[in-house]
Amino acid sequence: MARIGTIGNAALLVVDVQNAVMKNAYDSAGVAARIAELAGRARAAGVPVIYVQHTDDSELPENSHGWQLVPELDSGPADHHIQKHFNSAFEETGLDTLLHEMQVSELILAGAATNWCIRATAYGALNRGYDLTLVADAHSCKDMQLSEEKTLFAADLILELNMGIQYIEYPGIKTRVLKSVELTF
Repeated sequence: MARIGTIGNAALLVVDVQNAVMKNAYDSAGVAARIAELAGRARAAGVPVIYVQHTDDSELPENSHGWQLVPELDSGPADHHIQKHFNSAFEETGLDTLLHEMQVSELILAGAATNWCIRATAYGALNRGYDLTLVADAHSCKDMQLSEEKTLFAADLILELNMGIQYIEYPGIKTRVLKSVELTF
């Protein structure tokens, strides 16, 4: 693992807050509102905002209604956009290159879906040596019906990832889990 180092620059990474992904997600409206507010605060502080959108020909075709960012998010002219085809926002995208060009050493992570793309992107960031702040109340997912007898509830999946990131340790890497109101840029 290569350690990025503490360059001092952070970026807000907003993953898959798209119409189809957020439909029926836990606290969808609240999460979208908190992310929109975070993006505004990040821009005001000169922190780059990067939106990632998942593209899948069968479920999220590019430019379809479901593929679009939710209406609550207002992308600014200086914001960056990355398309991805895998759970992690790093796999076969230009994200890592963009972060290096902007000399980013810390990612502030928000978005969906907690149990797939947020988890994969969080571990992708840590494995690449980035410091990570997971915004505890700004990521979401849907309940997962495993069988007639077993459902994994979205609130529990969110709590589990928040706890996991809070206590995970990588050598020389800082991890934090903060609520959106606790986060300063």
